[in-house]
Amino acid sequence: MMTEEPSPVQSDETSGSPAETESGESPDQGTNNGSTGTGTAVIPYDPGVFTDPERVQMTFVGDILLGSTVESLLASNGYDYPYKQVLSYLQRPDLTIADLETSITTGGTKQVKEYVFRSSPLVLPAFQAAGFDLVNLANNHSMDYGPDGLLDTFTHLEKQGIPYVGAGRNTEEAFSPVILEKKGMKIAFLGFTRVIPEQSWKAGVSSPGLADTYNYTVPVEAIQKAAKQADLVVVISHWGVERNDLPEAYQKDLAKRYIDAGADLIVASHPHVLQGFESYKGKWIAYSLGNFIFTTNNIPKTWDSMILEASCTKDGDCALNAVPVLTKAAQPKVMLPEAATQLFHRLSVASFGVKLLDNGQIVRMVK
Repeated sequence: MMTEEPSPVQSDETSGSPAETESGESPDQGTNNGSTGTGTAVIPYDPGVFTDPERVQMTFVGDILLGSTVESLLASNGYDYPYKQVLSYLQRPDLTIADLETSITTGGTKQVKEYVFRSSPLVLPAFQAAGFDLVNLANNHSMDYGPDGLLDTFTHLEKQGIPYVGAGRNTEEAFSPVILEKKGMKIAFLGFTRVIPEQSWKAGVSSPGLADTYNYTVPVEAIQKAAKQADLVVVISHWGVERNDLPEAYQKDLAKRYIDAGADLIVASHPHVLQGFESYKGKWIAYSLGNFIFTTNNIPKTWDSMILEASCTKDGDCALNAVPVLTKAAQPKVMLPEAATQLFHRLSVASFGVKLLDNGQIVRMVK
């Protein structure tokens, strides 16, 4: 258990530095073991829950980068290029949420790190038109152009009318929820990161920065407060080791602490690959959704991604469904059935008491 706050530079990232693993080299696998569920049964749910007008329908995707080589593709093919093959999945639900892994600025000060990203404000109208309703900024790239770049990001998102979580002009803002109301339900969103390059990236009492979770105390308190204000609490987390198929022990520990504090659903990213799922006290944990729109490297498993659909009731009971996508050249496309089946099998093995059925249903296993 975490009793002291580690330095971000000494995090669980490979080589001690978060940025160093983005080169494409694959680190060692995590120490946790998934479950194949041998000798167990699964209980499918009624797919009609995803059209039930009494439930709130949410869609989540992983890391989105709209700068670097991706921005060059947008300049050549149009700012709506990344979304064309999956537009209906993004626009159909009540809410669509992503991890925005870039600063939105034309200024700021480039930070001293291996991978530094920023995106033009011109990308935002098409991003919003594609269906995105909220973004998480608690990640290891939203301050790539320093505090000024982060402040610019706030300004541009606010001007476009896109709410954000996980960052703020001070600690209070960074750890405050965004509460959206749909179908008479109040849904609170919070964002936390356990991957930051420098201590200075943390939000301060009077300085802009990110909501970190190296020490779980403040995030747990934020979740407890949000649970008193909303019907549902969704936590978006940035954590783990890049290109590891299994979550680290601390990811599992934090997720359960969040649920104990009142979270109903936890959706995470950062490893740049898909990780498995777990159900704890009737609540769902998606350990990593991988990349959704990102630069393409030569590691095939980073091309596998998904659109995660969640259908939730007012009391926090959620059903999950996976739409598998292949994301190359910054344009996600729905996988062919054979590839999807293989992916679901792999993720079932990497999950904990959970199985992904061939139709995309994510279900609990019972003995």
